[in-house]
Amino acid sequence: MSVLDEIYANKRVEVLETQARIPLQAVRDFAEKSPFPPSFTAAIRRQAGQRPRLIAEVKKASPSRGLLVENFDHLLLASVYRENGASAISVLTDQRFFMGKLDYLREVAQANPGLPLLRKDFLFDAYQIYEARAAGASAVLLIAAMLKPAELIDLYALACELQLAVLIEVHNQAELESVLSISPEVIGVNNRNLHDLKVSLETTFQLRHLIPAHICMVAESGIHHRSDVDRLSDAGVDAILVGEALVTAADIAAKVRELAL
Repeated sequence: MSVLDEIYANKRVEVLETQARIPLQAVRDFAEKSPFPPSFTAAIRRQAGQRPRLIAEVKKASPSRGLLVENFDHLLLASVYRENGASAISVLTDQRFFMGKLDYLREVAQANPGLPLLRKDFLFDAYQIYEARAAGASAVLLIAAMLKPAELIDLYALACELQLAVLIEVHNQAELESVLSISPEVIGVNNRNLHDLKVSLETTFQLRHLIPAHICMVAESGIHHRSDVDRLSDAGVDAILVGEALVTAADIAAKVRELAL
């Protein structure tokens, strides 16, 4: 069983347990009454003369490295990100593998009105899309490797109906070609293989020329230094999503500025 398969199996159980506590209709009602979220896509789309926009991640742990931050403070992290140049914030909400919580997203949204937030999780059910909207997200992540094409289309349509942007994540050319049929606004290329957790920035460079210029492209994982951002900038990437390099930095504010400005 790959890492992604293990996460997905756990997530299915987790969603069923959550729905047993909070019915779908209750979450849906709250989502549909929630304030209109700020535009994630507009915030991360690179303009002429700009460097790639930074999506800074609130992240406590990862399956590949375990605990990343001993004294984790999601609100302080979000504040540092916002004050030092991040264009948007990604919040990990998976509990078992990333030590995240949906409450982190909700609380970051409440403390940072007007700042676009991405719910970073393993989403496969409409319930989770409504949860994201109700918690204050501006965008959700959908992973092509985890979803059947019909599932991806349905979840994408629901997110759009709820005025949520969708970051569709791909890892290879086959996934990308399948995703392009949806005509998405945003595509993320994850440089980490979710089956074996190996990382290579070359994944982005190999797929960049296959993504039409009108689609906002995000490079994810394996970005640690300004030199990495420079290479991605030269390749025409719109935005970068960075977590581990930020939360493990000795000076997080300085690291944000290094990658964002």
